[in-house]
Amino acid sequence: MKVIYILWLRELRRYTRSRAQIIASLGQPLMYLLVLGFGLGPMFRKAGGGSYLQFVAPGVISMMVLFSAIFSGIAILWDRQFGFLKETLIAPVPRVQIMIGRTAGAATVAMLQGTLFAVVCLIAGFRPVSWAAIPAAFAFLALIAAVFAAFGTTVGSSLKDMQGFQMVMNFLVMPLFFLSGALYPLDNLPQALAAITRIDPLTYGIDGLRSMLIAQSHFGPALDAAVLVVLALVLTAVGAWRFSKIEA
Repeated sequence: MKVIYILWLRELRRYTRSRAQIIASLGQPLMYLLVLGFGLGPMFRKAGGGSYLQFVAPGVISMMVLFSAIFSGIAILWDRQFGFLKETLIAPVPRVQIMIGRTAGAATVAMLQGTLFAVVCLIAGFRPVSWAAIPAAFAFLALIAAVFAAFGTTVGSSLKDMQGFQMVMNFLVMPLFFLSGALYPLDNLPQALAAITRIDPLTYGIDGLRSMLIAQSHFGPALDAAVLVVLALVLTAVGAWRFSKIEA
């Protein structure tokens, strides 16, 4: 447990040391929130959907968590390049503890960034329908962070260079976001698109977050939570297996 705590703390320190990184990470989600939230607002209201800012904010918050969590896997490649990973792997501790510590740290950082962006959404005008549901919303954020931090660790443990990781992530991240229903309702979609959204893990995270923040849900929060919990456990197990095979 001490190893898990040390690696978790290391990930937090790595994040808090770079204020420029914290500010820069807000750029793309902020653009989506402001440009789409206010730009498409009149059209969304005319279609009878209410405030588009209210609708899109949970999706963009999830996007923030997704990006931060999934790109944490690149830290494995960075540590491998500079020798820190080798020092960690030769320590007389189970590698699964190392993997869990890194993944927990990455998920916590993603949660912090998601929380920071949620504050930005509040400043922009977003309001949850019930403040009592905020703890449950944080639980869904934690599940999203855990799923994609474990996924990022799995991918980072399977590759040997940062260029390959960036290519894989760029191929996966944007489709995961755009096919999740973050920017559009899941009701009345074409059959093919509806089928794709159902196999996108982020879909269930955003749907659960919306159910808590704006009381709108397509699948229901119970199903959303169940899918995310199962995925988090499966990806953590796969990530631990891949990390156990890694060579520094």
